[in-house]
Amino acid sequence: MLNKLIRIFAEVDREAWVRFSIALLGLIFSFAFALLSSSLRDEGNLLGTAITASLALLTAGIVGVTTVPYLARQVSFERFRFSVRYDFTREGIAYTLFALVVGIAALNTGNNLLFIVVAAMLAAVLVSGIASSFVLSGLTLKLALPDHVFAGKPCIGNVTIRNTGRLPSFSISVVPEKVKQRKRWKLQRTELGIPPFRGFRQWFRVPDLQLRSLPATASDPPILDRPAYFPYLRPRHSESAAVELRFPRRGRYVQQALGVATRFPFSFITKTRIVPFSQELIVLPAVEETDEFLTILPTLRGEFEIFVAGRGYDLYRIREYAAGDAARHIDWKASARSQALMVREFTREDERKLKIVFDNPAPGQLSEEEYERAVRLAASLAWHFSDGRTEVSFAGPGYAGAPEALTFLRYLALVKPEVKGLVLEDIPAPNAYNIVVTARPRGSIPTPVWVSSYVIFVGP
Repeated sequence: MLNKLIRIFAEVDREAWVRFSIALLGLIFSFAFALLSSSLRDEGNLLGTAITASLALLTAGIVGVTTVPYLARQVSFERFRFSVRYDFTREGIAYTLFALVVGIAALNTGNNLLFIVVAAMLAAVLVSGIASSFVLSGLTLKLALPDHVFAGKPCIGNVTIRNTGRLPSFSISVVPEKVKQRKRWKLQRTELGIPPFRGFRQWFRVPDLQLRSLPATASDPPILDRPAYFPYLRPRHSESAAVELRFPRRGRYVQQALGVATRFPFSFITKTRIVPFSQELIVLPAVEETDEFLTILPTLRGEFEIFVAGRGYDLYRIREYAAGDAARHIDWKASARSQALMVREFTREDERKLKIVFDNPAPGQLSEEEYERAVRLAASLAWHFSDGRTEVSFAGPGYAGAPEALTFLRYLALVKPEVKGLVLEDIPAPNAYNIVVTARPRGSIPTPVWVSSYVIFVGP
C-alpha cells in the first residue's frame, strides 16, 4: 500500500499543483479585496473603494494570465469534449412540433396538466441527449484493408470498433465523414488607379491589395463510403464488421475522419461523433483484359516468341518435337534420319527478358479517357507478363522503383500527365524485348526504338 502511494505521488505534476495553489490563494485575496471594496463603498470611502476594487481586478487578472493557460495546457481536452454533429430525424421533427403545440396550448389555457406533459416531453429530450453522449464516449475505431486493391474490383474491408468505457453502447453506426469544399481567399497584389472611376482618365496608379477567392482544390476521395452497423457493444469489448468497398478510379484515397453515429434511445436526433482518423490507400489501376488488350496480345506474344527464339546461337541439343515448339526450329535432316520430328534447342532459349515502357504524355495531348486507357493498358501488360516465367523490367518518367510489377503498378496508380517525358533513344534494353506505350505521333518515334520493340500508340 505504501509503495502504491509513493508511486502515485511520484507521478503527480508538482509544478501544476504549486501553480494551482498560488492561483487559489490569489483568488482568495481577490475575493477579500472585493468584499472590502463593498464595505468601503457602503461607508462612503470612495478612495478606499477604488483602491481595493482595483487590487481585486489586478489580482484576478494576474491569476488568469499566469496560471490558467498553463493549467489548461495540462488538461487532455479530448477526454471531455469531442466534435459532434446533430441531424434531426423525421421522428424528432414530429416530436418537436407536437411538444410545441402542447406548450402553446398550456400557455393559452393555463392547465397545469399540460405544463406537466410539456415538462415530461422536454425531460425526454434531455435524457436522450445525455444517454447518447454516454453511448458515444469511449469508442475507438480501426479500419483494416487489403494490401493490394485494384480499381473497379470489389474488396472487403473490416471495421473494428472497441468500447473502452464501463457502460455498454447501443445502435452504433460507423459512417464516413462528409467532405466539405471550402472556398479559399487570398490577398493578391494589384494596382489602384487615381481617380478610381470608370470613364475618367487616370493620373497615376498606386500599389493595392485585393481579396480574391481561389478555386477549391480537389481533395483525395475517402476510403469508406458506406456505414457499418453495430447493434450492441459490450464494455471493454471489440466488434468487427465486413464492409464491401469498390473504388471506381485509380489513385490515392485518404480517410481523414470517421463518424460514430447513434439514434439511441428515442431516435429524436442522429448524433454523430467525429473521430480523428488518418489512413491512406493506393488503388492500383485495373488489370482486366479489355478488348484492346486481347486484340494486341496475340501479335505481341508472337513477336516476343520469335525474338526470344532467335536469340540462341549455340546449339544445346536435338530432341523430339513437343507441342508448342516453333516450326522454324525443326531439324529436317535429323527428322529424316530418325523417322520422327526433331527440333533444335539452343542454350539461351530460356532467357526471356522483357521491358515495358510507359511514355507519359504532356498535359493536353490526350483526353482524360484516352489517358486512363493508356494507363490501364500498361498496367494490364505489366500484370500479364509478371507470371514468373519472364524477367520483366519497367521504365517511365520519374520511375526509379524496383523491377517488380506491384511497384510499377503503384507508380501507374499515381501518375499524371507531365511535361517531362522520356528520351526514347536511351530506353530500349539491348538484351530485352521492349514494349513502348506512347502518345507520340507515329513518325516521331526514333529508329533505335523500333529495333526489337513493339510500340503501342494511344490517342487520336
